[in-house]
Amino acid sequence: MTHPAAATAPRAGLPPAWRVPLLMLGFVGLLFGTGAGLVRLGWPMPDAVASVAALHGPLMIGGFFGVVIALERAVAIGRYWAYAGPLLAGAGGVLAASGSPAVPALPWAALLFLGGGLVFLAASLDVLRRQRALFTVTLALGAACWPAGTALWLAGQPIAAAVPWWLAFLVLTIAGERLELSRFLPPSPGAKAAFGAILVATIVGLAGSGARWGSMLFAIGLLALSGWLLRQDIARRTVRGRALTRFIAVCLLAGYAWLAVGSLVALLAGGFVAGTESYDAALHALTLGFVFSMVFGHAAIILPAVLRVTLPYHPSFYLPLALLHASVAIRLIGDAGAGYGWTKLGGLLNAASLAVFIATMLGAVVRGRRSRARASAGAARA
Repeated sequence: MTHPAAATAPRAGLPPAWRVPLLMLGFVGLLFGTGAGLVRLGWPMPDAVASVAALHGPLMIGGFFGVVIALERAVAIGRYWAYAGPLLAGAGGVLAASGSPAVPALPWAALLFLGGGLVFLAASLDVLRRQRALFTVTLALGAACWPAGTALWLAGQPIAAAVPWWLAFLVLTIAGERLELSRFLPPSPGAKAAFGAILVATIVGLAGSGARWGSMLFAIGLLALSGWLLRQDIARRTVRGRALTRFIAVCLLAGYAWLAVGSLVALLAGGFVAGTESYDAALHALTLGFVFSMVFGHAAIILPAVLRVTLPYHPSFYLPLALLHASVAIRLIGDAGAGYGWTKLGGLLNAASLAVFIATMLGAVVRGRRSRARASAGAARA
């Protein structure tokens, strides 16, 4: 989404055709990150994917989400230098994906992820400099969490220590963008104060996430944020709309529900305890149920803005969305005690939902091009 502050920036930056290779770098991260996740669940994968199974988290966060979100921010602020963010993160994803026990990619991939995160943070601070508002503060804090978590990992901490920071990067970025759009239905001063209090609690909990109290407070902050978003987001009204408007609202509201489920699971388990069923359930409720639901909902807006393509709405958009949420539910049923087979099946369907989503978006691009071609031919005949 283009931020109001960014709208006043000088319009420079890469033309759409040059943005496509950057986006493709992100899809390398998504492909290998998803495959690595399947390997961790016991599904057979090619050796090239199996060799990076330990890097599932970094590939998804830095190699995919980092590229896509940093690219969106670069387009929004219109600065050439900001494109170094997705470029560095994408290069880190490719390097991580190409690593093997014989030729280790680390720490160079982590350094590239860190560099991409710092450029992204600079771009977010540029937005904050030009518009001081609660949503720009939230975006800047979210941006800072990506390189902070990566720095912990680069310093030798286990990936589990970086995970809360990476979660905060995604959650706060989404929350900041939704808060920005609340200008269409402005929250009351009390609601804004509540958001600020939730933000403070979340950051304090994140800072202490290495201890049980911090992990618990972080989960409480995420749970409170889910309630705030469910109550305040304009999606509560737009869900009564039609076509794409309604689809986006369904994605948002379903995502907020998973944000509540994931944070509640973590809270009941005493925090994010790595290696447990509750950890798998909480983590994937947040990243798949919440974050990817947001991705599905905003793709028809973000992709046209970034790539200058047309994505006409079609009811088939609901197919990958339904598969996504069903797969997360199946995975959590397995984590809750139904058996590892359910968890494993849920993971496979998670990957299938992403593949169906990509195919659906590509189909929409083709329809958009055909529609434009017909319109141009009609105008020429007229």
